Amino acid sequence: MNDTILRLPAEWEEQAAILIAWPHEDTDWNYMLQEVENCYIKVAETITCDEDLLIVTPDALTLKNKLANIANNRIHIFQAPTNDTWARDFGPISVIKNGIPVLYDFMFNAWGLKFPANYDNLVTSSLHKRGVFKTVLENKLNFILEGGSFESDGNGTLLTTAECLLSPNRNGGLSKQEIEDYLIAQFGLQKIIWLNHGFLAGDDTDSHIDTLARMCPHNIIAYVSCDDTQDEHYDELKLMEKELMATSNAQGKPYTLVKLPFPSPIYDENGLRLPATYANFLITNKQVLVPTYSQPANDALALSIIEKIFPNRKVTGIDCRPLIKQHGSLHCITMQLIKGTF
Repeated sequence: MNDTILRLPAEWEEQAAILIAWPHEDTDWNYMLQEVENCYIKVAETITCDEDLLIVTPDALTLKNKLANIANNRIHIFQAPTNDTWARDFGPISVIKNGIPVLYDFMFNAWGLKFPANYDNLVTSSLHKRGVFKTVLENKLNFILEGGSFESDGNGTLLTTAECLLSPNRNGGLSKQEIEDYLIAQFGLQKIIWLNHGFLAGDDTDSHIDTLARMCPHNIIAYVSCDDTQDEHYDELKLMEKELMATSNAQGKPYTLVKLPFPSPIYDENGLRLPATYANFLITNKQVLVPTYSQPANDALALSIIEKIFPNRKVTGIDCRPLIKQHGSLHCITMQLIKGTF
């Protein structure tokens, strides 16, 4: 008989630190390195106002010099090779096991073998071997799972998308039921909500939930909504909204749904649409960092809505136009570590 009590905490629960991986010249950021580093510096400044920040970089000395103006005892730099900077998806997953925080290290294969990930997949174990974490790291490398692919309400319910978790290039040898059984066993879940609709043009992740819908305190789900009938997202996001309206938590209580605005289209230099979204916000202990896109009306509306959802946290906008040029945003580059893990 297994008496282990497991719980997957919500992002708004108390954290020890945030993990990021710094852009460098051997990443896809090379052609716009200064632009994206300015964005990362703003993120680092904002997080370290009140929380520790772990930064992984191939060149610790150079980064220390770059961060000299904001260097403080909340910044912790660790040298390790990386392929890219999407820490949400290769960073450790925090779990509560028998009342003790532990970390899980899942396999990361760059969203279904789309890009190289040999270095990124070793970041978590490398930090563990150097004694960075104050708790146990459990090897879960027999299963592919990205941190951006699921949301937890901290109370037994997980929200995810079928498009991502059932992707054949992730755990294609397993059926939906087998994947569900595995997640329930690993996280102590009582319920999994699968969304079958919703996407963002330009998204490499196969519809990560953190670009579409986010679980928030007080049984709220904040989700992206498109009201332009001519927009390519309209039909799918309306179907997603309909799915969300039918959801309830593990205790049978319906979620309160809060619409987030849809950014006006942003395109890359080749005319391809980029996956801008206000759902990709980061919750820290005292703040919510919200991606903005130099769209005054939309940005202001998104910030005001999120302020109402998180009345006890400072809401700060971060210009994420550089980040979406590589098809991600603010939540994608960060991973929280719960209290007791660092």
